[in-house]
Amino acid sequence: MFKQYQIKDYNFRLVIYVTALTLIGISVIGSAQKSVQNKQIMGLCLGLFAMAVVSLIDYSFILKFNWLIYAFNIGLLSLITFHVFGDKAGGAVRWIEIGGFRFQPSELAKVLLILFFSWYFGKYYEKVNKIYFLAITGVLIFIPWFMIEHQPDLSTSIVVAIIFLALLFLSGLSYKIIAGVFAVLIPAGSLFVYLILQPGQTILDPYQWKRIMAWLQPEKYATDAYQQQNSIMAIGSGMLWGKGLNNDTVFSVKNGNFIPEPQTDFIFAVVGEELGFVGSAATLVLLLLIVIECILIGRKAKDLPGQLICGGVAVWIGFQTFVNICVVTGMMPNTGLPLPFVSYGLTSLVSLFIGIGLVLNVGLQPLKYRKGDF
Repeated sequence: MFKQYQIKDYNFRLVIYVTALTLIGISVIGSAQKSVQNKQIMGLCLGLFAMAVVSLIDYSFILKFNWLIYAFNIGLLSLITFHVFGDKAGGAVRWIEIGGFRFQPSELAKVLLILFFSWYFGKYYEKVNKIYFLAITGVLIFIPWFMIEHQPDLSTSIVVAIIFLALLFLSGLSYKIIAGVFAVLIPAGSLFVYLILQPGQTILDPYQWKRIMAWLQPEKYATDAYQQQNSIMAIGSGMLWGKGLNNDTVFSVKNGNFIPEPQTDFIFAVVGEELGFVGSAATLVLLLLIVIECILIGRKAKDLPGQLICGGVAVWIGFQTFVNICVVTGMMPNTGLPLPFVSYGLTSLVSLFIGIGLVLNVGLQPLKYRKGDF
């Protein structure tokens, strides 16, 4: 379970990056919504503790509980899917309330699925290009994916799907299979887009359809598009250095309540307005450095499961960052994804720190003198 590690193999750069980024998030959250800042500070403390503990536990030991991890994940998601427990907010049942704190199982599910499929693909990597194996694997990912999508939480289900596909690709999926899948998905995706844009469509929920239409035709759907439009205005108004944290500027988008709940998914709009281009760039650079460190650690991993853990966490953080920034800058429809380490949310923050802890442990057990492919 615990091994004797060498301190020189502990990646303190990664710890500094995630801590610095979270501190930026806490500062901006306090400016956007002072009442929740202390909870986010608590999230940082819990996250650092969880990261430190997990980083010292041999990930190979954790992976021995593979099917238990999968079953626990399904059981946790079932509490929400079948409404055994659940706190409704924003028209969806995604949270379990415990002692005044809301816990979102779908955030922890990302870590658990990375762990399970890292073991799964590591153990059966020789079968990864077999059709029967891919069919079984499809069933294994579909069950938790459906439970998340059914909440409904389309944005998180997309992140889970992307993480899974990335792990499958990194496991050595044949390019012939990939080409075949794209040959089917491109026309199917085009048909899907055409169908959901039709009036009276029943594929998407009404609120999801409105978000897409508001992005395509903001003038026609101004009521639904105002959040993104105000976000773009806020980011631009910050100019080079921003208006400063906790400012009381009358024309501030944040102070005017033009963006509901700015401390969550649209936190980058507050970063842009109050810290300007410099603060926005620093935030994005830190996120990029975190992703790069995860990849570099994965390249030196002692085995395939270690590589996949690092790759899964890198894709999780990288893809979620990409989508969030695209949404707040108006390049994608509103999805409801938080910005990693920056947006308010204890479950998301602690889950991310657990993921970083796993990556750190992989880094503590490098395969020396090997030029690994990743």
